[in-house]
Amino acid sequence: MLVLLPPSEGKASSGRGAPLKPDSLSLPGLGEAREAVLRELVELCGADEDKARDVLGLSEGLRGEVAKNAGLLTAGARPAGEIYTGVLYDALDLASLDAAAKRRATRSLLVFSGLWGAVRVNDRIPSYRCSMGVKLPGLGALGAHWRAPMAQVLPEAAGDGLVLDLRSSAYAAAWKPKGEVAGRTASVRVLHAPTRKVVSHFNKATKGRIVRSLLTEGAAPEGPAELVEALRDLGYEVEVAAPGKPGKAWTLDVLVTEIH
Repeated sequence: MLVLLPPSEGKASSGRGAPLKPDSLSLPGLGEAREAVLRELVELCGADEDKARDVLGLSEGLRGEVAKNAGLLTAGARPAGEIYTGVLYDALDLASLDAAAKRRATRSLLVFSGLWGAVRVNDRIPSYRCSMGVKLPGLGALGAHWRAPMAQVLPEAAGDGLVLDLRSSAYAAAWKPKGEVAGRTASVRVLHAPTRKVVSHFNKATKGRIVRSLLTEGAAPEGPAELVEALRDLGYEVEVAAPGKPGKAWTLDVLVTEIH
């Protein structure tokens, strides 16, 4: 099973670890595209703070994020699972998993990123600020920048098992499973049952809980239909929209009554 996660806007500090080693990151086929984004982001943020803030869509209160980006090459690096914070990652709570569940997380979780493309939770990265919606002056829109390298690398990373897609729309645009891979992909929405609406906070929190439940229980659904069974066994109310023809992803709606 491969689980596709969005990153978080909020991130922990880089700390005092050794700096980034780009060649050590997972999915080395993304290396050239990563280097291009990293190089331009560091140069932009080191040269013109106001322009960088405008390009990155940062408020005055987030001005310090520009200096953080300018120092990415020398900043300390920590496992991505420690860098990403926020509602989904608080609910997932990787640090409190037992050893077996942590091993499953390392194998199965893939976090998408405007800067790195995608990383595993044990990849060591510095704290940064660069969403997939950013349009860098030299490279253009990052979503478009990542599509070609992702199309080359991600099908192999997906292997022959289930792909559980929990990404937000901006990150989903960077790689859309096609053909046979799409047929074993399930995207999940979390809806407030009485209104059938997505509410951001509990959408993220519930997705974090779903991943944690699958990891702690050692669930290994082979495909979307088995995932539906596994989620129902874990106590989730799930509605399914199976694809009408082969080569299309499944859509699963997880219904939640309480917003928390």
